[in-house]
Amino acid sequence: MNRLILFCLFALSSIAASSGQSPVTPAGLTATGFERHIELRWQRNTAANILGYRIFRRAGDSGEFQLWKQVDNIPATLDWTGAAQIGNTFQYKIKAVATNGMESDFSDIAAATTQTMSDEALLDMVQRSTFRYFWDFAHPVSGLARERNNGDDNIVTTGGSGFGIMALVVGAERGWVTREEAVNRMVQIVSFLQFADRYHGVFPHWINGTNGNTAPFSQFDDGADLVETAFLMQGLLAARQYFNQDTPLENAVRNVITGLWEDVEWDWFRKNNSPVLYWHWSPNYGWQMNFQLRGFFEAQIVYILAAASPTHPVPGSLYQTGWTSSNYANGAIHFGHPVCCGPFGGGPMFFAHYSYLGFDPRGLKDAYCNYFVRNRNHALIQRDYAVANPENHEGYSANCWGFTSCDSPGGYAAHSISASGDNGTVAPTAALASMPYTPSESLDALRWFYREQGEKLWGLYGFYDAFNLDQNWFATSYLAIDQGPIVAMIENYRSGLLWNLFMQNPEIQPALDAIGFVPDASGTRDFDLTEKGFTGRLWPNPAMGVQPLSLELILGRSQVLSAALWSVDGSLQRNLIDKKVFTTGTYQESFDPSGLPPGVYFLSVKNDQNQMISQKIILQ
Repeated sequence: MNRLILFCLFALSSIAASSGQSPVTPAGLTATGFERHIELRWQRNTAANILGYRIFRRAGDSGEFQLWKQVDNIPATLDWTGAAQIGNTFQYKIKAVATNGMESDFSDIAAATTQTMSDEALLDMVQRSTFRYFWDFAHPVSGLARERNNGDDNIVTTGGSGFGIMALVVGAERGWVTREEAVNRMVQIVSFLQFADRYHGVFPHWINGTNGNTAPFSQFDDGADLVETAFLMQGLLAARQYFNQDTPLENAVRNVITGLWEDVEWDWFRKNNSPVLYWHWSPNYGWQMNFQLRGFFEAQIVYILAAASPTHPVPGSLYQTGWTSSNYANGAIHFGHPVCCGPFGGGPMFFAHYSYLGFDPRGLKDAYCNYFVRNRNHALIQRDYAVANPENHEGYSANCWGFTSCDSPGGYAAHSISASGDNGTVAPTAALASMPYTPSESLDALRWFYREQGEKLWGLYGFYDAFNLDQNWFATSYLAIDQGPIVAMIENYRSGLLWNLFMQNPEIQPALDAIGFVPDASGTRDFDLTEKGFTGRLWPNPAMGVQPLSLELILGRSQVLSAALWSVDGSLQRNLIDKKVFTTGTYQESFDPSGLPPGVYFLSVKNDQNQMISQKIILQ
């Protein structure tokens, strides 16, 4: 009987609210001034009959408030004030609007002043706004990251959630949320993951965020995804090190993460003990996808974690028989930068991000390269390509660069510097998540994205996914896999936090040793400049026989240099520089290769102390 009375009272109150009562006055309105915009936030009204909010604004502290705009039932909005209003103050007040057309009383007034921002302040703004994608827009049941903001709100993404967990760590460290709030979110996340679908300990690419069931990514991809799981584990292992206090909740979080980590049967994904790992397995289609993980692309972290597993490891030699076993090396040089491995130009920029949010590539090399250097070159290639702009796309410059997999006018696609991969679409995540590799160039891009394109490119969760100035197209989408690397890699640039946390896991260093990573101070221009006083690169490489060659020389001190081109049998083919005096600085020397037959050559550059650098050159 009491239940019936309560139900009737609830129903009557709902009818009254929808038919005659004004909405509750909005509370907690705040206004925060940045350089080119002001951000408004207020407490969400949870009543079922709220249609949206009407926002009123005035300049300064006098005069009439004017209706500025009406927004949907989202408790936040942005006012893009632009460059002309820097230093000015604006005041705001809002009303809630019900579905019956009735309005609430005005909220309290909130005011904010815009101001010129330093680089550090811009970095704070970008990180914190992007972090909110994983905090405010997280799935309400699982706490995991939704795939995108313009898709199925119930689909959460495994790899993107790993990136989001790293963003959560950054948010707690920088005080955007309290440690207690972050721990509670981690409890929500790991509790859900314990009972979500897994296959030999491996999660699917997409998960139903409400019930934990697999959401098929494609017809045959309806089971385990080893790569997405590796991205998730990378984030969880960083969180395991961060939440290290001896409290019941943090102890529980660490214990559950350890259990999830130890449950992953990396060795089972060798598919009958083969010498390579496989990306997918389906309970309905078995190994139908049949995608072997042979590099180079975004999945290097899979082999590191597989070798690191305390319960289901693979031998370190699988890195050689699997990951690096198939046309791995790439000796090409673009704009003076060797790419070392990967496809033409290095491929989409996310190849240099996903595996390195936790794995710190600095000061290490395998048999092929130092991956910090490789990734830095990858970013510099993209930046220099944008400067050269061979396809004459609108806007490309030293400040507007970055090509990766992202939304574009024709839908989601992979973008790179290849002719088929460049349609004029630029993704902010490509340049911003390269911040540890190219801080100066990435900061140039950040400033330009915000100050020159922010009116269309900036939203509540930071920069939108992409833009294409050829078509005057700007995405309104956010993707977890693009937002997460922005927060994580900017933090690695600023403090090294996530690199330090992940590498502190006791399983990681023995795995790197087993794989064959060794300490490396060489292979970088900094080393060559310190030890030899010079460095140099000949490009393009490969080159056509009639194409002029450019030798870029960088000198840390004045000295005498000679350069020559040799055949593979050691015969001198061309003297390029003969005992020429160079002072400190950067130089470009141009050479005509005509008359040289196609083939493999070697460049040598040496100083008068017989210290030498060399480079393999291919003429086509």
